[in-house]
Amino acid sequence: MSSRRGGMPSVAVVGGSLGGLTAALLLRDIGCDVTVFERSRATLQARGAGIAVLPETVRYPVERLGLPVEQITSSTEWIRFLDRDGSVGHEQRHRYRFSSWNTIYGTLLDAFGTEHYRLSRDMTSFADEEDGVSVRFADGDEVHADLLVCADGIGSHARSTLLPDVAPRYAGYVAWRGTVPERELDGATFAALHDALTYQVLPGSHILAYPIPGPDGAIDVGDRLINMVWYRNVAEPDLAAFLTDRDGQPRSVSLPPGSVRDERVDELRSSAAALVAPPIAEIAGRIREPFVQAVFDIEVPRMVFGRACLLGDAAFAVRPHAAAGTAKAAEDGWVLAAELEAAGGDVSKALTAWEDSQLALGSQLLERNREIGDSSQFGGTFRPGDPRLIFGLHGPGR
Repeated sequence: MSSRRGGMPSVAVVGGSLGGLTAALLLRDIGCDVTVFERSRATLQARGAGIAVLPETVRYPVERLGLPVEQITSSTEWIRFLDRDGSVGHEQRHRYRFSSWNTIYGTLLDAFGTEHYRLSRDMTSFADEEDGVSVRFADGDEVHADLLVCADGIGSHARSTLLPDVAPRYAGYVAWRGTVPERELDGATFAALHDALTYQVLPGSHILAYPIPGPDGAIDVGDRLINMVWYRNVAEPDLAAFLTDRDGQPRSVSLPPGSVRDERVDELRSSAAALVAPPIAEIAGRIREPFVQAVFDIEVPRMVFGRACLLGDAAFAVRPHAAAGTAKAAEDGWVLAAELEAAGGDVSKALTAWEDSQLALGSQLLERNREIGDSSQFGGTFRPGDPRLIFGLHGPGR
């Protein structure tokens, strides 16, 4: 890998998900020679994963690719809180946009291309050197770059190497997730859910549903999916057993679709029928393969280590309640590219400025999400219409 125009550095991005791809695109745009190294053997998929879309999440497709935001997102006009009987306990007009992880990922990967997107590249070690960073992979290959961007997610090998005392902190609850095609819903359920971000607050829990693009990116009403997320407490001593899949294999973070044991799925459906408003209970009952993600906090004291940096969930893994995890990862990339361009390609100068701002943003976002989650799952102070709940990266609605 070699520097390109204007003295811009060569960059190795480890981790080819949304944050890594956004950073790679932005750094390439300012003249860097960028290669992405992804450990998976095939292009990534996250079946059934819906995401609320903040402006930062789709800023690259909209600003740099010129895509209408309506092309890659669905939208809702209302926030509604349902009571147990399905009646509306609170509603307010507020527009949100939603998408699927697959839709955003596919858009970014199409823009970056596959020539410099290397699969089956599992980083095993790296070393900061006087003139750059050497990066070694499990297949024995080694590359040299001027800058290493570690975007390798919540289970970051880079973070565990650089900050061995920093570990994911379990929040005390998990998110049950899954989707149902809109066309499969009965009329009353469709009417209740298709135009809103819909919540229900339960004792020590909350659940939400919203429309996202269909598997082929369809955004027309009726062709979309309804995405459900139900936050349920699982005590930490019980987590390992809960995250053991149907084959008896322990999982550290999540149970993908098809891997959840039948008795867990049966309990989810029976609890939904007993506790949840009928429109959302229908979603829980119709999801073919619900999956589970344990909720964790990760906070780092540093993001820069010589010519290497931690980006996105590799640095700060935040709870989903402000819908800002993917937005934070994207913003890390935007600010990094801006600082590097402003520094004329001087990696050390750029990383110093970048770290100051992104550490502050990550800490603030993590604390905000922690307060919201704890208020729902443990404090009993999660209230319909609370302005804290409006999604935003820099603050509620911002």
